[in-house]
Amino acid sequence: MRVLLVGGGGREHALALGLAADPAVTRLIAAPGNPGIGEVAELRTVDANDPAAVAALAVETGVDLVVIGPEAPLVAGVADAVRAKGIAVFGPSAEAARLEGSKAFAKDVMTAAGVPTARAYTCTDEQSAGRALDEFGPPYVVKNDGLAAGKGVVVTDDRARAVEHARECGRVVIEEYLDGPEVSLFVVTDGEAAVPLLPAQDFKRIGDGDTGPNTGGMGAYAPLPWAPPGLVDEVMRDVVHPTLAELRRRGAPFAGLLYVGLAITADGPRVIEFNARFGDPETQVVLALLETPLGGLLHAAATGTLADHPPLRWRDGAAVTVVVASAGYPGTPRTGDVITGADRPGVIHAGTARRADDGALLSAGGRVLCGTATGPDLAAARDAAYELVRGIELAGAQHRTDIAAAAVEGRISIPR
Repeated sequence: MRVLLVGGGGREHALALGLAADPAVTRLIAAPGNPGIGEVAELRTVDANDPAAVAALAVETGVDLVVIGPEAPLVAGVADAVRAKGIAVFGPSAEAARLEGSKAFAKDVMTAAGVPTARAYTCTDEQSAGRALDEFGPPYVVKNDGLAAGKGVVVTDDRARAVEHARECGRVVIEEYLDGPEVSLFVVTDGEAAVPLLPAQDFKRIGDGDTGPNTGGMGAYAPLPWAPPGLVDEVMRDVVHPTLAELRRRGAPFAGLLYVGLAITADGPRVIEFNARFGDPETQVVLALLETPLGGLLHAAATGTLADHPPLRWRDGAAVTVVVASAGYPGTPRTGDVITGADRPGVIHAGTARRADDGALLSAGGRVLCGTATGPDLAAARDAAYELVRGIELAGAQHRTDIAAAAVEGRISIPR
């Protein structure tokens, strides 16, 4: 099987490692990729958000499967353009990807499907936003309606900050705050059949103790030792299958990766958000534990044969990833700094580039690298991940020191 992987971040490096390890994958091409991905795949230049360009590359390279990593190409219709060429693609249509592309659309689908989620209002002016904020009270939750690279949500007790974010975004969804630990559940689906992966937890805030502004994600771990028994089955029954059925009813079947972001509240799981692709950095830990060959799984979802795929197999133990970010992130990141210590197994590239004259590895984004490790238990995996991070040298680098600490210490509790 020849595979084209679209994207060039940490999620795509994790996907590339999984695809390259599948004996059925005989050729792996990544576009545009990154230096880490280049160790296991052929790199090609392409504008990932240009449907025609990606489809043309898929035809030129004669691939059997296209795997689309980021959300922007999906919302732009890249999957549609590839499918129109008769090539299997893992990733939803532009219409189905609106689950991530529009928070308001996702809320509408959830309401129609009877999915448990927070009460919310879509607001387009300061007056309606003010009324919604007053009704729900603090903590205020204000979400940009469109794509915002994981940084479009503000959760704050400061009403003025909430109003400011609503004004900056123009069109927002304001919703009631859901109290409880958060869970990321990835579901591979062909639109009918659906297969859950291991639940994970990520860390959105830049600082220890969940302080500072939201980021694209500063670390993650899996599995979740504190998760209620039966959680996955409940979410599949009450969230995933009703959502897929509603999208089929609308003529927009969802085939690809449905990301369900949940809060585990006193009243049970409630959906915070849907995404239309693998999450970053949760992909790094979930795929590190997946024993089932990745290429075959994604191909089954892309070709409507997921119901016939064998049950998934998982490695024992746990996985932890810790993100190393550049100075200035999540504001304006500093780039162009030399990196050393990134050439060890487990170091996943997210925002890196090679210097033309001497090949030195440079920072090229906000989130630069991820130290990803497995272990017999969560504590061992955590220690190993931080050992990787300690070996990375990058001027001004920042990382959280508390990834998975609360889970290891048994400090996570579900509201009663």
